[in-house]
Amino acid sequence: MNWFQKFIIILKDKQLRGKILFILLIFAIFRLMANIPIPGINIENLRRFFTENQFFGLLNIFTGGALTNLSIVMLGIGPYITAVIILQLLTMIFPQLEKMYKEGGPEGQRKFNQYGRILTIPLAVLQGYAMLKLFTYRQIVMFSPQSLIVAIITITCGSVFLMWLGELISEKGLGNGVSLLIFAGIVAQTPTEIRQIIFTWDVKNLPAYILFFIAALVIIAGVVLINEAKRNIPVSYAKRVRGTKMYGGVSTYLPININPAGVMPIIFALSILSFPTMIANFLTGSQNQFLANLAFKTSNFFQNQWLHGIFYFILVFVFTYFYTAITFDPKAISENLQKMGGFIPGIRPGNSTAEFLHRILYRVLFIGALFLGVIAIMPSIIQGLTGIKAFQFLIGGTALLILVSVALDTWRQIKAQMEMREYETF
Repeated sequence: MNWFQKFIIILKDKQLRGKILFILLIFAIFRLMANIPIPGINIENLRRFFTENQFFGLLNIFTGGALTNLSIVMLGIGPYITAVIILQLLTMIFPQLEKMYKEGGPEGQRKFNQYGRILTIPLAVLQGYAMLKLFTYRQIVMFSPQSLIVAIITITCGSVFLMWLGELISEKGLGNGVSLLIFAGIVAQTPTEIRQIIFTWDVKNLPAYILFFIAALVIIAGVVLINEAKRNIPVSYAKRVRGTKMYGGVSTYLPININPAGVMPIIFALSILSFPTMIANFLTGSQNQFLANLAFKTSNFFQNQWLHGIFYFILVFVFTYFYTAITFDPKAISENLQKMGGFIPGIRPGNSTAEFLHRILYRVLFIGALFLGVIAIMPSIIQGLTGIKAFQFLIGGTALLILVSVALDTWRQIKAQMEMREYETF
């Protein structure tokens, strides 16, 4: 069955078609809100700020241009992502929270998610206040105390609303709502990036443009290869006799993805990196001279292209292991295999199997973490070598990684829905 036939099947399936149309409607609402600005903006200063500031330019990609427009959803879903990161870090400190998250079942997951939603609100207020104070200090916006409070409440509500839209998308079972909203934001920037390429075209920079294009193709091929690559571990099932029937006695494979964390480590790394820069920019205008100098030095430190790239790479690498450790439990898999009469040839069931899975996982994960880190900092590397600013969509490794990964994951979810319909019909 080719892709056109699958597309026809999707259009004919009323339920599946309805889910896709609903997600597209959510995208349209998101884009509408991303183009509603808060009042009192100095457009010229705003454009100059994002042109000169590489970090906020990268952060703008994940809000789909909402930050550039200073829209009512300028924070995107960043506060919610940060809240989830904080809670997952706290599971390593508080055993009760870890037990609720990993062993609490659906009810535990529901409570954990509710804590994330509650924590999103104060984080959105803090980030919104820091952002608006930064833009006020740069004379991009001018607020009275009353209008500042109204603006903070507005963008906090916008962030919470996006969080709700993301959860609505996730409920449809066609992918992660947070990732899909980020995907929609990146795609929305495509016309702007193409226009920028056309307006800034210079024949002298043709070798650099070719290098950017080749690197983009390499990134796409690498993302597909790493996302689809698996380490298959052979699993055998013992024969069991129940009544007059015999069960088991078959061999299969336990697949372990080279990159089981997907794009979440990059999203986590960007959220963490945004905090010191945001706080430093906020404190730059402080009356306390020591705080102002410290904030100024911190801001300059993170604006350094090479230092920013090093920290970005390290955070992506570490979060790949961290996120996998939370979502992939070798001990639980070992126990489930033992309950079903399965075993890995040559490995004793129980703790020995868990240790074997842990060892294999962390060996293949090194490749996935290294790949994610290199892809994340590739634009900075090429920009440093050529001296030309990399177009975020054309060569932006982070953007392309998220686009391809989310597209592959969503297509897998759609195929799963199609196969489920076929089984129901059968």
